[in-house]
Amino acid sequence: MKLPETGRDGEEVLAEMEARREDDADWQSGRTWSLVYHVDEPHKQFKDDAHALYSTQNALSPSAFPSLVGFENEVVGMLADWLGGDEGTVGNMSSGGTESILLAVKTARDWARAERGIDRPHVVLPETAHPAFSKGAHYFGLEETRVPCGKDWRADPEAMAEAVREETALVVASAPSYPHGVVDPVEEVAAVAREAGAMCHVDACIGGIMLASLRDLGRDVPPFDLSVEGVTSLSVDPHKYGYTAKGASALLWADADHREHQYFAFDGWPGGVYAGPTMAGTRPGGPIAAAWGVMQKLGYEGYLDLAATTMETTEALLDGVAEIDGLGVVAEPDMTIFAVESTDPDLDAYRVHAEMTEREWGLGRQQRPESIHASVMYHHRDCVEDFLADLRESVAVAREADGGDDRAPMYGMNAEMAEDGDYANLAKTMLNDAVYRP
Repeated sequence: MKLPETGRDGEEVLAEMEARREDDADWQSGRTWSLVYHVDEPHKQFKDDAHALYSTQNALSPSAFPSLVGFENEVVGMLADWLGGDEGTVGNMSSGGTESILLAVKTARDWARAERGIDRPHVVLPETAHPAFSKGAHYFGLEETRVPCGKDWRADPEAMAEAVREETALVVASAPSYPHGVVDPVEEVAAVAREAGAMCHVDACIGGIMLASLRDLGRDVPPFDLSVEGVTSLSVDPHKYGYTAKGASALLWADADHREHQYFAFDGWPGGVYAGPTMAGTRPGGPIAAAWGVMQKLGYEGYLDLAATTMETTEALLDGVAEIDGLGVVAEPDMTIFAVESTDPDLDAYRVHAEMTEREWGLGRQQRPESIHASVMYHHRDCVEDFLADLRESVAVAREADGGDDRAPMYGMNAEMAEDGDYANLAKTMLNDAVYRP
């Protein structure tokens, strides 16, 4: 591909872009069960309009765009108010949950070095914690210990306490963990961190807004937010169950002194002092502004309404799965995320997944145990019966199939099974050879 010698007609370019979407996931009709969080077309249009108003502005410069600083502060304030913060809570927005988690890991490292004299800090986390923590440990030179969960797939605080070392700077809990939709025992995990003199981060990226909504609706939601003693930071993504534009997460700190270790500043170049609160230099204004706009438009009652419908949809799906012989949920979920496994040794879960893929349902594949992942969104309310009918049919076909399915349990990608079991290496090969090669 080379840059065109002369510019093309804009309408022609847009038409080609539209045509190229033909093979993309059909998320608008509810066929996709992760990656995209959707309400309806009017909501999408408002979100897009709010984003477009600030699509050119750059939050790198607070003095040039004070409106973006205001939006960011107010989004952080709204989230902190809802998620157990107080007058001392501070925070920043980032590009997504992974960046927020990376910032939490980096901050724990710098805090441990500065305040505790630990050269190579250590992280303790349950096996179900998001890979972004391992990414952060890899990037920033921390050691990590992943601890097996209990039978209910929740973090095991006693096992985590045994994994704590003198160098432990950060202890992690999920609300919920992505694979199974269950909330870790945050109070007990935070107590482990407190006893160790370590930070405690709660990854509520996918669940924060949904769990807060369900709690306020009177549902039984385990304690998980900044109101829990010992929780020092929490990440939450408005661009997930907040239904804002992609590229909007927030990292909240219970203590402003901790956030000081999040920042980077440099004065050793001719261009002037360079400073920023997050990983990015340029910080697109669109996601920040759209997050503020959507949260203002929906309001508290709007989020409760969305959560109530989405949870009712989830329960209808779970009831349907329970009626299918040979299937069961891996763990009873605390919110709108669940995983389905085979309970029959003669039924291959991956083959069921493959049959659902043939029927154009976009579901995740997971491992340990082999299972099928679904994140339920508001717009799935209209496709419950179609989904369950196809799931029943897929199970019937899978029972008659010869052998299992030969694709790997890789998040967001399809691949052949790794013969040596090294899926991490297989993923790198895929990225190099297929996905991102120009």
